Amino acid sequence: MSMVIRSLEPYQDFLAPQYQNFPRGNYVNILMIRETLSETIFRTEGAAGPGLNKEFVRLTAGGEPVPRVVITKRKQVAVERRTGRELLRRFDMLYSANQKGGEDNICALNRNNPCEKCIDCMLYGYAVGGGGAQRSRVITQDAYSLLPAGDIAEERTFNATYDDGTMRDPINKEPSRALSENEYVKPHSHFLDVQVLKDVMAEELVYVLGNLLRSTRYGAVSSRVGRVTNHIIGITFSTCELYSNLELTEEVAGLLPEEPELPLLTQDLVPPVRETAARLAGQACGRVQEMPPEELDQLVAEVRQLYRQEEGLQALLRQLEGKYPDRG
Repeated sequence: MSMVIRSLEPYQDFLAPQYQNFPRGNYVNILMIRETLSETIFRTEGAAGPGLNKEFVRLTAGGEPVPRVVITKRKQVAVERRTGRELLRRFDMLYSANQKGGEDNICALNRNNPCEKCIDCMLYGYAVGGGGAQRSRVITQDAYSLLPAGDIAEERTFNATYDDGTMRDPINKEPSRALSENEYVKPHSHFLDVQVLKDVMAEELVYVLGNLLRSTRYGAVSSRVGRVTNHIIGITFSTCELYSNLELTEEVAGLLPEEPELPLLTQDLVPPVRETAARLAGQACGRVQEMPPEELDQLVAEVRQLYRQEEGLQALLRQLEGKYPDRG
């Protein structure tokens, strides 16, 4: 058993020994602060206009609704899922969706050809039109910005220049009409998020933590902007879901000064976020066991070390794969 798995031994009551068809109601709640490290654009693809995703929510119980920027749940998990699938592809752990084989039939997202047996399919779920399905055991929610949209969002005008660096066509001297405005989230903006895993094995928890730690690009135009760091600041094991992202964000926002000094420092946010999460978890109707911060730091360090040693990482993933049912 690897060092990473041994560090989870005190929490085996909440982790499945192998894949189980029927739910047991055991949850792993991963508490994160998502911090933007560049200009970032969170919007719905295909939506009219360049604006950010926003929702009007109340900062306090009696306060007026204010807009907050939203990272939708699908935009979060899609990035992390692709990160994990890159790893599985490198280890040849994505399989053919049928007996034909060939690259065109290899398990891929959005092609209606899940292999129904790789780690990604079994953990994040799949659905086949007219066929089988696996419900996702990674439960996500929309993540809300800690500060109102007015404090963290700006607009910028973009133009497309020609080869000579001007806005006029060097051949016909016509002015460029390629002007647009994009609304973006400023660097060092914070989003509070809890990702919930249901009825997972220890190896699956390690895989998800690796995906979170290694995912760095979110939102639109992510090849040029969209750098994000996921700070994992808490893990709580439970027999029920604990609290929502919105509850957590509203509670923590209520602790901030009326005019906070911007940008906020991540290290200053960790204590109030942890304390608020623990208080909300204390209201849960179920058994709750929080991983102490020093144990969490050790687990994260071990996960990072494991990912630096691909032979051991591949062995752990093969071990996990062997715990899934044989689908032929």
